[in-house]
Amino acid sequence: MAGANRLLIAVSVVWTAGLVLSGWQPYDRATWWMEVAPALIALPILLASARRFPLTRLALVLIGLHGLVLMLGGAYTYARVPIGFAVQDWLDLARNPYDRFGHFMQGFVPAIVLRELLIRIGGIARGALLSALVLASCLAISASYELIEFGAAMALGQNADAFLGTQGDPWDTQWDMLLCLIGAASALILLGHWHDRQLASLKRPRE
Repeated sequence: MAGANRLLIAVSVVWTAGLVLSGWQPYDRATWWMEVAPALIALPILLASARRFPLTRLALVLIGLHGLVLMLGGAYTYARVPIGFAVQDWLDLARNPYDRFGHFMQGFVPAIVLRELLIRIGGIARGALLSALVLASCLAISASYELIEFGAAMALGQNADAFLGTQGDPWDTQWDMLLCLIGAASALILLGHWHDRQLASLKRPRE
């Protein structure tokens, strides 16, 4: 698994650079901490488990990309990411869509990671049950995140607006969860077979 180890090192280096750049002068420091927290938690776990339980290259690449999405959102806040404004103008949208993309990724990336864990650790066979468990788990993650946002809103009041990123949409929570579910389903459909090939090439984790 030398290739996977090199990839994890690359992800670590890129994330470190991304954290430095996004955290240099973020729009709101408290929001930055809340947005990048998943990456700060995930990296030590990935490094600690890499020897005994290396992930597939596909899972690592997706995790790496998701971390960068979080860091960019943390730097500007999701409602103010410049590329989101460019897409908003291009598609003539009513709001900056970067937050929507972030929640799509919230389903797309965990779907593959959870699929890998359920197959390798849970021993769940590929099929309808596995897909249902992955989708349900991703939706649970999204719901948990919305509850965290709710807690932040209750604790911080108006100061939580940048973290919430609702942009005045009363249905923002529902859209966030729907896009997470769409992202998870898309990952299973588009990447499932590719993921299976990478899983088949993995050596058994060391006991």
